[in-house]
Amino acid sequence: MRVSPPSDLRPYLRTLDAETLADLLLAQAERDPELRHSLELRAATQSGDVSEAHRLLDTAVTDGNVEYTAKIGAVLDTLQRMLDAGSRADLAPLARRTVDDISEVLEQSGDHAGDLADRLDRAVELYARACAARPPDPEKLADWILEVEFDGPGRPVIDLAEFATALGEPGLKRIKSTVDDVLAANGPGHRRDVAERLREQLAEVLGDVDELVAILSAKPPRVDVSLKIVRVLRAAGRHSEAIAHAARALTHDKHPPPPGPEDKTSRRRREFDAKPGRETYTALREAAQAEGKWTVQRRDALACLRERAAEGAEQAGELVRVLLDDGRPDEAWRACVRFGASGELKLELAEQRAAEHPAETIPVFREQVDELIERKDPQAYREAARRLKLLRTLHKRAGTSDEFTAYLAALVENHRRKTRLITEIRAARIALPKAVTSARAPR
Repeated sequence: MRVSPPSDLRPYLRTLDAETLADLLLAQAERDPELRHSLELRAATQSGDVSEAHRLLDTAVTDGNVEYTAKIGAVLDTLQRMLDAGSRADLAPLARRTVDDISEVLEQSGDHAGDLADRLDRAVELYARACAARPPDPEKLADWILEVEFDGPGRPVIDLAEFATALGEPGLKRIKSTVDDVLAANGPGHRRDVAERLREQLAEVLGDVDELVAILSAKPPRVDVSLKIVRVLRAAGRHSEAIAHAARALTHDKHPPPPGPEDKTSRRRREFDAKPGRETYTALREAAQAEGKWTVQRRDALACLRERAAEGAEQAGELVRVLLDDGRPDEAWRACVRFGASGELKLELAEQRAAEHPAETIPVFREQVDELIERKDPQAYREAARRLKLLRTLHKRAGTSDEFTAYLAALVENHRRKTRLITEIRAARIALPKAVTSARAPR
C-alpha cells in the first residue's frame, strides 16, 4: 500500500542537526540552479556588508529580469537584517538607491504588476525605516518625495506618515508649500490629483482635524469616508460632532441618489465600502487588476482596512489576511503586531517567520509556552517542551543563547513543583539548570 507523505515536514526537519540540513540543502542546490543562485546571493550579503549590497546593484542592471529581481531581493534582505539588528550604519543612501533603481527599471519595462513591483513597495518601506533610524536632510528628503510623487511614473506611492519623523517640521513645511502652490493653480490633471492626496495626508500627519474633516467632507459620500470622519472626530474628543455626522451619513444612506452606469471596479469598490474585509477586497483586486486600476484602489482599500484594524482583533485579522493574500508577509507581520491580531494568527505568522527572523518571533513563542503551562495537563506540558526546544534554536540563530539560558532557568524556578513539566523538558533533551538536574527525578 502506498503511504502518503506527511503534509508538513517542518517537525521532522527540526529534529535534524545543522550539518545534516546544510548537506540536504546543498545537494538540492546542485540540482536546482535557481536555488543555488539565491543561496549565493544570500551568502554574499549575510554579513550585512553595505558595500557588497551596492556592488550587487551595480551589476544587477546587466542581468535578465529574473536575476535582477533576485539580486534586488538580496539587497532588500540585507537592509532588513541590518535594520532589525539596530545597525548603526547609515542605511538610508542604500535604501534610496534601491528605490530609485527599481523605479527606473519598472518605468522602462512598463510592468507594474509583477514581483518587481512588490519589491519596490518593500524598498520604500525599508527606506522609511532607514530614514527614521538616521534622518537625512529633511528638505532634501522632502524634495525627493515631491519629485517621486509629481514627476514620477505613478510608482511608488509615498505614505507621508511613514516618513513624518524623518521629515520633521522643515520637511513637512516644504511639502505643504508645494502642495498649496499646485492646488492654487487650479489646473486639473495628474498633478492636482497628487496634490489632493498629499494635502489629506499632511492634514493627518500634522493633526489638523478641521482641515482633514473638510477634505473628507468634500469627497463624494461613501461609507468608508463617513466612518473615517467619525473616527477622526472621536479621536479628537469631539464626540457630539461625531454623533451628528454619523446621523447625517445614516440619513443619506437611507435616501441614496439614483444609480448611474458603473464599471466592474466601481461596483466592487462600492461592495467593499459597504463591508470592508478579505472577501470584498479580493473581489475588488480582481476587478481593478483587470481594468488597470489596482494601484490606486489598493492604496485606498488598505487605508480603510488599517483604520478598521484599530477597532479590535477581528478587524486586525482581516487586514493581516489581506496582506498575506497580497504576498506581503512583512507588512502582515507588522500589522499583526501593531494592531493586536488574535494570538492564533500571531502564532501562525510567527511559524512562517521563525527561520528568517528568529529574534522577532521569540516573544510570541514565549507567550505560547506560558499559556501551555497554565493549562496544567500532560499534553500541554509536552507541547511546551517542544516549544522550548524551538526557542533554544531561535535564540541560537539570533545570537542570544545566553538569554535563553537565563529564561529557561527562571521558567524552571517558577514551575519547579510541576514535576511532569520538568520530565517533559528533560525528555525533549533540553539541558536544565544545575539546581534542577541535581534534584531527584519525579517518580
